Amino acid sequence: MDTMKQASPPSPVLSGAVHYFRSLPEQWPNLMRSLKAMGLNTVETYLAWNVHEPREGEWQRLDEITRFLDCAHAEGLRTIVRPGPYICAEWDNGGLPSWLTGRVGKHVRTRHPEFLDAVERYLDAVVPTFAEHPSLLMVQVENEYGSFGSDAVYLGKLTRMLAERGITVPLFTSDGWTDACLTAGMIPGIPATVNFGSDAPAAFGALARYRPDDAPFCMEFWNGWFDHWGQQHVTRAADDAAESLAEILDADGSVNLYMAHGGTNFGVGAGANHHDHNGADEYRPTVTSYDYDSALDERGAPTPKFRAFRDVLAARGAEMGELPELPPLMPDATVPLTRTAEVVFDDRGAFAVAPTFEELGIDHGLVRYEVPVAGPREALPLEMIGLRDRAHVYVDDELLAIVDRDGDTSILPPVAGGSIVSVVIESMGRVNYGPRLGEHKGLTGLRQGLQWLNGYTVSTHALPELRELTWSPNTGEPVAGMRYYQAEVQLTEQADGYLEVPGGAKGYVWFNELCLGRYWNRGPQTRLYVPWPATRVGANVVTVLELDGLTEATVSLSGTPGLG
Repeated sequence: MDTMKQASPPSPVLSGAVHYFRSLPEQWPNLMRSLKAMGLNTVETYLAWNVHEPREGEWQRLDEITRFLDCAHAEGLRTIVRPGPYICAEWDNGGLPSWLTGRVGKHVRTRHPEFLDAVERYLDAVVPTFAEHPSLLMVQVENEYGSFGSDAVYLGKLTRMLAERGITVPLFTSDGWTDACLTAGMIPGIPATVNFGSDAPAAFGALARYRPDDAPFCMEFWNGWFDHWGQQHVTRAADDAAESLAEILDADGSVNLYMAHGGTNFGVGAGANHHDHNGADEYRPTVTSYDYDSALDERGAPTPKFRAFRDVLAARGAEMGELPELPPLMPDATVPLTRTAEVVFDDRGAFAVAPTFEELGIDHGLVRYEVPVAGPREALPLEMIGLRDRAHVYVDDELLAIVDRDGDTSILPPVAGGSIVSVVIESMGRVNYGPRLGEHKGLTGLRQGLQWLNGYTVSTHALPELRELTWSPNTGEPVAGMRYYQAEVQLTEQADGYLEVPGGAKGYVWFNELCLGRYWNRGPQTRLYVPWPATRVGANVVTVLELDGLTEATVSLSGTPGLG
């Protein structure tokens, strides 16, 4: 690594957020050059703990952190690293590993020894990837802690952990600009920053009341927003966002565009929100795209917001680079799904009560719970408690219902004694923000009338790993139920594209080895982004896992996104 002396920090800091785990390494040079072309001098990224330690003690992809920073340095950008351990980011479980939150429960993000011991091991693994990097400008302690808790001892311990592991650049906190967020999230002696989308004078004024000597810094300027399945696609006008950016800069503030490039929630990375105020009990999983209506779209192309921001920055003396050339786009095509395979479950044994995904060591995927209903007895309503998050319910191998999570209890039609009930549960994103952070996936249990059902046989199908399957020709006729399908796509060059499963209801798609993420016909997103590095010249394999049943055995490719 280059050991050159660090340059003086740029003033102001003009940063843009780009998440290395929401893009592929081959895309990073273009993204960095595009930030420079917009007039930025810094790039910011979170670190996602659950990407690097998906199972306890099994570390992976740590080199990507350093490679990302190396790429920024090569393009003349400084870097801001936000290692968490919690990051929110609309990322599954706020970046925390499910094996950890399943174990520590309510002690998450506190001084509790079991949580802190795991955090120390995490920091031991990730801090060496960035601590001495010549691009490093600032490092965050935790993330928006004032929106969650008030354990000042925990924040103090995290601060010491970072210093003890060799972080010498300035540390900082970032929080919303309400009194509650700032008073609980700030750390004595550590500079504070604020997060907002508009009204910079009010936000910086609130910061100044508590920290009159801290320079005004908007660490998350929310210039766009993210989408939930079943909700409208969210956008923000470019001129409105540019006016708010100008307000920040005219207040002599530094800024981090959140997001400059949103990217994609590949695999099972998308998180979720839960709204349980004013009597509501609404679980809202985030879509696969994290386009965020940002300055650079999902594939890295400049948007009208890019040009509006560049004009604001240029008017204030920012240095501009040249925009890089974009990769080509796929031609439109419809491709038949010519092969099919059954979904194979792995037997996990017998349990008195329904185990959670975490107890089974399953991060995401499908878990099948099979339980007998004692009889003879009259048919009584079946009650499903604690569904997390979507279930196919079968009685004696016949589909009874498909149930989406809605509150904590779901009432199903009556089931007679002597039946065998089988529930296949799919996990969606874990809540990434608020008091339900770290919730379990799976099922609390089933009741028939007032009686709990006991004696489960459990099997699992983990995702997003793509396993070896037994394939057979697909007739093209509609098939109900869960199945895998495959198609072959011929390409004359590597290219970006957007893929749709027009006859699909809900499922997952892989392009070659990369899991593109989830699709769902409730929208708003209709097409999944295919990044050019995942493609190859010649034959490419598309694999679809459809959960509800295909009505048309094709996939379509396009050069335009479908965000809703």
